[in-house]
Amino acid sequence: AKLTENSAAIEETDRQTLRDAGFSDRDIWDIGSVAGFFNMTNRVASASDMRPNTEYHSSHR
Repeated sequence: AKLTENSAAIEETDRQTLRDAGFSDRDIWDIGSVAGFFNMTNRVASASDMRPNTEYHSSHR
């Protein structure tokens, strides 16, 4: 949540908490990358009023 709501507030202690939970620095990079890309694409979709394709949603449910 911190990465999404206030990314500038992330500190070394946040990364260390993830390391202590068993995540490597590569894992932390991957976590940040995935969260960041989701945040970016959701904002672009909202800004452009992009809506999901109804066929896509109905074909996988």
